[in-house]
Amino acid sequence: MSFVEYSEIIQEGDVVIIFLGHESMMPIKVQSGAQTQTRYGVIRHSSDLIGQRFGSKVTCSKGGWVYVLHPTPELWTVNLPHRTQILYTTDIANITLMLELKPGSVVCESGTGSGSLSHSILRTIAPTGHLHTVEFHAQRAEKAMQEFKEHKVSHLVTVRNHDVCKDGFGTTAIADAVFLDIPSPWEAITHAKSAMKRKGGRLCSFSPCIEQVQRTCEALLDHGFEEICTLEVLLRVHDVRTVSLPLPDFGPEEGSVDIPNTGNTSVICRTAKPPREMAGHTGYLTFATKPLN
Repeated sequence: MSFVEYSEIIQEGDVVIIFLGHESMMPIKVQSGAQTQTRYGVIRHSSDLIGQRFGSKVTCSKGGWVYVLHPTPELWTVNLPHRTQILYTTDIANITLMLELKPGSVVCESGTGSGSLSHSILRTIAPTGHLHTVEFHAQRAEKAMQEFKEHKVSHLVTVRNHDVCKDGFGTTAIADAVFLDIPSPWEAITHAKSAMKRKGGRLCSFSPCIEQVQRTCEALLDHGFEEICTLEVLLRVHDVRTVSLPLPDFGPEEGSVDIPNTGNTSVICRTAKPPREMAGHTGYLTFATKPLN
């Protein structure tokens, strides 16, 4: 099992996603002899998981059943243990697009946090790219390294534990893209520019407050960055449903026979209804391009 390559058969040591419902999932590490308790009963790793195919329907001890799914960055984002606030798929998708990431890209990231974005970046840049990620907090950096090893992506990532604003990314002139998710991104712009390739590259900064965006944009302008833009992504999911609409009675047409209106004339159609509530502001995404000179 790897987060960047699909496997068919569940093996000991794999991380799998137990799917109980769309709003109820949990990641577990498969270990011989171990058991996992769910509301539908016990899952025995040796007999119920090891050797089974990913996507299998597994019957628990109480007669209920669950699906065992192959982990993906999207599933990991909604199931990972939170060590920090994380980025979700709506923002991650735009970051991946706007940074122009592809297989073989070299990316510098700070901070690592809970690793939500990191896993999506690794899947995108595999098999020949590399992620250099910097985390200020020592325990979070150590936990991230452990997770990357368990998820079999450690060969694609280098984790460093220091202050990126003071010590930079530990690399020079190799990055195709840089991502910043730190309290003072304007203090890391100099290091971000030096980490990027001399032929240019893309930079993204995630900030929850507009005051942070203002200072970051000023720093980007001072360092010669171009194509600076800031956007906010809001996801609004509409509910598609079937409704019955009554047809109005406009009376008989001129020259036609008057047919009595029974009052039951209606038409069945599908419509989309916007949500009454929706997830609001998460943060601002500021993008910029390093000039070619």
